Amino acid sequence: MAASPPPEPADARIRILIAAARLVASGGGDAATTRAIAAAAGVQAPTIYRLFGDKNGLLAAVAEQVMADFVANKIPRDSDRDPIIDLRLGWDDYVAFGLANPAVFTMITVGAVGGMSSAAAAGLAVLRARVNRVARIGRLRVSEGQAADLIHAGGTGAVLALLAKPADARGDLAIQMREAVMAAILDGNSATTHTTATMATGLRARLEDMPVLSPGERHLIKELLERLSRASG
Repeated sequence: MAASPPPEPADARIRILIAAARLVASGGGDAATTRAIAAAAGVQAPTIYRLFGDKNGLLAAVAEQVMADFVANKIPRDSDRDPIIDLRLGWDDYVAFGLANPAVFTMITVGAVGGMSSAAAAGLAVLRARVNRVARIGRLRVSEGQAADLIHAGGTGAVLALLAKPADARGDLAIQMREAVMAAILDGNSATTHTTATMATGLRARLEDMPVLSPGERHLIKELLERLSRASG
């Protein structure tokens, strides 16, 4: 009776992910063949299938890991810093990540139609928290949901447009797009001069801080304020 093969080392999954991420970074998804990954990780090809199902499953895991590292290692922002500055810095971080990780960024965005990875969802949660801080100072002219959607769509579109251009032909497109989106979501008045939209959005952002309201009352007021912010914006 033939002896069974020795068990794979406990860190096989980690080594495979690292090897695949390096191959994707250097040559894109096409360079990360099962044979190349197995050789770089020092494992047999069946191990990859056992741990990840197939190549697509492995590439999805790589994209998830790279995005998770980005979200986890984002530079903490000073809570006392101007929330609008933080919003712009968040945009710049996102664009820089996309340009530094083109293959992974494309897999996360273009390849994620109809779904969202947990890492991408965590990144979106960071964006929504930043948008909420801007709403709390009364500077949003649209609802928080609209603002987050516009920033996410604009940032993703900007990165994909830049990746389609040679590096020396990208110019300041990302900055122009950032400022166009900011102009669409931010109230141009000072923080002491509010419009109906900014007041509605600001109050909606602070409803959770008002324990005097019941959950039902809070839900109803949120809906009314959402309608006001959309109509006024």
